[in-house]
Amino acid sequence: MRYEEPCDKPIPRPPAQMPHTLEVLKIERPDQFREILRVTLHTFDKLREKIEHDPVFFNNSNNAQIPVKEQLAIALYRFGHDGNAASQVSVGRWAGAGKGSPALHTKHIMTAILRQSFMSEAVQMPTAEEKSKAKAWVEAHSCRAWRHGWIFVDGTLIPLFDRPHWYGESYFDRKCNYSLNIQVCCCLTDL
Repeated sequence: MRYEEPCDKPIPRPPAQMPHTLEVLKIERPDQFREILRVTLHTFDKLREKIEHDPVFFNNSNNAQIPVKEQLAIALYRFGHDGNAASQVSVGRWAGAGKGSPALHTKHIMTAILRQSFMSEAVQMPTAEEKSKAKAWVEAHSCRAWRHGWIFVDGTLIPLFDRPHWYGESYFDRKCNYSLNIQVCCCLTDL
């Protein structure tokens, strides 16, 4: 009785932002392209080039998959956002896709990236010369006893959607989010 027009009108779907990112920003504003997808234009194109012929992107269905560059953009957008911005609905809205599509496209991208053929080319151990240079640097700038050892350490924060029920305050990080702090160590020695 209070409204002049009925409230049950559907809200029109906003235009997708992904085509603008892939077609306009990629060419005219690569800095904004990088800000949105968290990779440079060169990295995006090389990654797409390396995975586009993977069998996961082909099917025998009457409904063809969306192009690999769009699936890659969706996955990278998800990886670069957290909280509500990374929800299925938000990513789907950004991409102009359904709310379940981002999970499927991310699965396709990760399947292609984690294949042995891609991993063997993308992840390589250092050569003997590179190892030797690094050992000399460690000996000159750090503890000499560490010269014959190798340790790789990397850490990252994995954002959580909400405060964990048990000991939630322990998960509050320096960036004022709830997250898991993951650290990976790999130790190699060749005495």
